Amino acid sequence: MAINFRPIVGNIFLFLLIFGMSATVDFSHFQTQIKNLRAIFTGLFLQFIILPFLGFAVVKAANFDSVIGITLLIITSSPGGAYSNWFCSIFNADLALSVTMTAISTILSIGFLPLNVLLYTRLTYPSDVLSTLNWTSLGISLVVVVCAIGTGLYTSRKSAKFQNGKKIRSIANKFGNLAGLGLILFTSLAPEGGRIELTGREPIFYYGTILPIILGLLCSILISSGANLKKPERVTVAVECVYQNTGIAMTSCLALFSGDDQQRALGVPFWYTGMQTCFVGVYCLMSWKLGWTKAPANENIVKVILQSYELNEDEVETGSSSVGVNREDENALRNVRNGGVVGGGRGGDSYDLELNHVESNSLSTNGEKKDVDTEDDKQSSDSFHVNSKEARQ
Repeated sequence: MAINFRPIVGNIFLFLLIFGMSATVDFSHFQTQIKNLRAIFTGLFLQFIILPFLGFAVVKAANFDSVIGITLLIITSSPGGAYSNWFCSIFNADLALSVTMTAISTILSIGFLPLNVLLYTRLTYPSDVLSTLNWTSLGISLVVVVCAIGTGLYTSRKSAKFQNGKKIRSIANKFGNLAGLGLILFTSLAPEGGRIELTGREPIFYYGTILPIILGLLCSILISSGANLKKPERVTVAVECVYQNTGIAMTSCLALFSGDDQQRALGVPFWYTGMQTCFVGVYCLMSWKLGWTKAPANENIVKVILQSYELNEDEVETGSSSVGVNREDENALRNVRNGGVVGGGRGGDSYDLELNHVESNSLSTNGEKKDVDTEDDKQSSDSFHVNSKEARQ
């Protein structure tokens, strides 16, 4: 009996892909983001409850056969991993939240991914249909995913102890990207049923398989807005919700199906990959123009893509004392330059002295050193008061 090497090679590429993405996770973001429970739980609820259910609802409503339907259920049960971080970084959503959610969802995928696939396939198709599929091969693919996640997270955790830990994670990220590209090329060339064709299919295939993306984005906007998340956080949880790891589905197709069914099934992750990239990209652009991201809505798009507007929370907390004037002096300076203090209570003869005090603080805060002749200031101040009194008389 000839050995089918397609699932074996596919699982190797899958392991390298998931390992590379998992090893990229930076646990240091937990310290600043783990307390943001509302945003994290909202995102995880969308990832592991809402989107898998939407996939199930679409499969039932569209009445997809088991080949197309099970493949779509696997896709909607597979969170996208570090690829979602790239979108959040490029379009200046809440990147720290995205990285934290990736770390948590990667761990939770160990249990939720096989649970959702098993639950919704049994709710969708009768046992006689399911019994014809190679569930042992699918189980092996899921075990590969779990092992890759565990190994990747362990590598990431250990690399943090080394001085070149960031470099190790960077290499792992590039390694995972190459493996992902290799998986796409392999699955596009390896199907038993011949070359993957996306043309000539029924219309329901094209719009039915992308409905989870559209519905997922709408649900994310509504639920995250109802949870009163910050606008950049809403963009992040939406991207995390709908951007899926289609590599898992590609490998599963090689394991579950054979012949023409394998070729038909592989069309789903290929189509979904292209469409999720388009929809998520358009959504991020619209969010930017609506002022939902950290980048200014009127900024040049090239600058928005190339420049990061992510603010370190420590800098935000200490920024008033490390950069520019402190907040109290800044408000005082603004009142002075606007021509007075709202509400009266202070005479005009004190404005210049206040302005000198504020600007002096501003200069010292910015690290600039300037010698001030206090005696001259005093004489200047006395002279000013005398002139003011004479003017009033």
